[in-house]
Amino acid sequence: MPLDSLAYPLAVFLDLPFREGYVSSIIYVSLYVSGIAVGLSTLFSIPVALTMGFTDFPGKRILKSVINTGMGFPSVVVGLLVLFAVSNQGPLGTFDLIFTREAMIISQFALATPPITAISLAAVTGVDDDVRDAAHVLGGTSLDVALVVVKEARYGIATAILAGFGRAISEVGSVLIVGATSRRRGASRRRGR
Repeated sequence: MPLDSLAYPLAVFLDLPFREGYVSSIIYVSLYVSGIAVGLSTLFSIPVALTMGFTDFPGKRILKSVINTGMGFPSVVVGLLVLFAVSNQGPLGTFDLIFTREAMIISQFALATPPITAISLAAVTGVDDDVRDAAHVLGGTSLDVALVVVKEARYGIATAILAGFGRAISEVGSVLIVGATSRRRGASRRRGR
């Protein structure tokens, strides 16, 4: 008899997260936010890695150190920095991004960019100099040489993108800080408040 009295509340408790598409909406938002953030990060990181891989400029070693350090940033610290940036008093406060998917995308962009850039840079600089020299000798322009190097480094670049996606989708701390109540906030916006 005591087990029957516990069975109903336990069944309701276990059924709660699976009602009304709750889990499917979480999966959708997670994939949407992470996909957009990694896509934008890739569009930013690959050109940066190529530029750093092909040119020498003052501060290159410092920039490389900053990128490598960024791979170890705790997600909660990134979330707090983004929260400060998008809050009403922050530099992005006028855009009213706090507790939105866009804020989550900004946070995940900040998390995914360092690994994508660093691993892509390692892949680009890991291409043998003979490949670059052969492309130059065959009359290739700088763009042709860059395309050959990207072709040779494609598996490393793909690994970088996958590592960035893994970092973005697995780091819950920053997203919870900047977007934890985005569902409620979005609902209040639809009601006109």
